[in-house]
Amino acid sequence: MCGRYVMSKATGDLLSHFEARDVEGSPPTPSWNVAPTQDVPIITEKLDEDSVERRLLIARWGLVPSWAKDVKIGSKLINARSESILDKPAFRKAAITRRALIPADGYYEWEKTEDGKKIPHYLYSDKDEVLAFAGLYEFWPDPALPKDDPHRWLLSCTVLTTTAHDSLGHVHDRAPVIVPPGMYADWLNPGIREKEDVQELLDAIPEAVLTPRVVTDRVNSVGNNGPELIKPAP
Repeated sequence: MCGRYVMSKATGDLLSHFEARDVEGSPPTPSWNVAPTQDVPIITEKLDEDSVERRLLIARWGLVPSWAKDVKIGSKLINARSESILDKPAFRKAAITRRALIPADGYYEWEKTEDGKKIPHYLYSDKDEVLAFAGLYEFWPDPALPKDDPHRWLLSCTVLTTTAHDSLGHVHDRAPVIVPPGMYADWLNPGIREKEDVQELLDAIPEAVLTPRVVTDRVNSVGNNGPELIKPAP
């Protein structure tokens, strides 16, 4: 799974890396301990007349389906199993029409030891400064606000996960689906709207090669932040 991650890059750097044109919303400050329900940047595409527009949006981490009665459901939907997104009611519509890339430097995972302890690891790429989690996003209308209220619609997102293999499997059995740069356009393509085509996209995403590093247990508290959290534990 992915329950905490790092996003320290400046908005301008993200726009350049993902070749996005516009920013909608107020970007959050750099964070080395992004937690569920916090605001995060996501990359999306939409058809604008005859052209495709790539944008950076700000979304709440934890997907709230449009039919949800309460925003609290989002805290349970921070991740979506990639194997079932095309069938699960909470994700299947977004999987067809609202796919996103969620930028990250890396993410944290906790390895369970035989004696019951949990050792925090930071997982990152040795060659890519920016990772792109495969994600989905959704718009939820707050029933407590009038229809003409500009804050009525909540934008939220979820991170797709898959089975972890090789070097990551010993840390945790699940890992985020990471989209390589050569597949950014395919994953975001708003013209791909058939279930079979989306499944082909998922099947084509290669397993990421990441490096796990044991880090300080200070990352266990969401109140702690700063670049020292990703440094090797003493």
